[in-house]
Amino acid sequence: MTIARVPSLEDLGDVNGKVVLVRTDFNVPMSGPDDARVVTDDFRIRAALPTINWLTERGARVVCASHLGRPKGKPEIKYSMEPVRAILKTLAPGVELLENLRFNPGEEANDSGFVEELIAGVDMYVDDAFGAAHRAHASIVGPPRSLPSAAGRLLQKEVEVLGQLRDSPKHPFVAVLGGSKVSDKLGVIEALLETVDALAIGGGMCFTFLAAQGYPIGDSLCEPDQIDTCRRLLEGPKTIHLPSDIVGLDANGRFATFGVRLPDGAKGLDIGPGSAAEFADVILGARMVFWNGPMGMFEDERFAAGTMTVAQAMADTKAFTVVGGGDSAAALAQFKLDDDVDHVSTGGGASLELLELGDLPGLAALRGAPNVR
Repeated sequence: MTIARVPSLEDLGDVNGKVVLVRTDFNVPMSGPDDARVVTDDFRIRAALPTINWLTERGARVVCASHLGRPKGKPEIKYSMEPVRAILKTLAPGVELLENLRFNPGEEANDSGFVEELIAGVDMYVDDAFGAAHRAHASIVGPPRSLPSAAGRLLQKEVEVLGQLRDSPKHPFVAVLGGSKVSDKLGVIEALLETVDALAIGGGMCFTFLAAQGYPIGDSLCEPDQIDTCRRLLEGPKTIHLPSDIVGLDANGRFATFGVRLPDGAKGLDIGPGSAAEFADVILGARMVFWNGPMGMFEDERFAAGTMTVAQAMADTKAFTVVGGGDSAAALAQFKLDDDVDHVSTGGGASLELLELGDLPGLAALRGAPNVR
């Protein structure tokens, strides 16, 4: 399935004097005591400014709405939008921000009554929250049923970039996947194998693949019920690169480097230096690369080298590079390489689902809006 076009801001027509509800993704990292939390990274707030500014410069009154954290359908002070509101006031004076959408149970339940509450007094709707576009929540799929609607600049860019990856990639096209579980990424693995020339797999899920090849993996993470699936994928026509060495802890809890045969009691926590160099060579030889998922437990500096080597290769390659949000984006930021790749997705789960399925509930909703039909 080719990813279909979504309506853009220009498809709204004249916005002068209109009240526009903009669904943003201000689910930003925060720290501090519950009643005095501060935003530690305002990237997602700044990422919405091109859309907000386009609307306000044309005379629209913008009201933003976002979720923050997981407050379980009731107000919790630590999930208040007030710290975000304070930053938004300095970046976009005059723009309103509603309280956390998830304080109302109707948001995640896609309750029609909550939708009516959200759109009361609103003339138009813009979805710029790609990170939530795979959720059929009230603020995502509700407003386009009755309001002229469009994708914001951020959402539109995500659709264009990921659409190219899925539908018209440049070859050689390589995907590098990490993370803990094969089961979490099985769908996207199978979808990517339709289009990539090669796939490199690290992170915790590589051990299920290594087990499928008959290698002992010690106490490393493994999904026994996925071993047959991994074996089937390895027998397919596309090249799947797996680690040739592993870094982790031995049975006594000491740092150690292994080959692909881990002794009893050992636990793999990163790809080894040889594997990292091999994965980097695969990346450097490509014309397009998609990376999602760390190569190991990069939060611990002992097990960060594999992820850092992949991140550096993503920065160094001349290929068109796309990083699928989540922990991969966090790793890039940690290594200060986030400005050196072509596109860092703002939605880890959403990017994987779009690549796998070719559509998302939020995108489908926009195409059904009254100004599009």
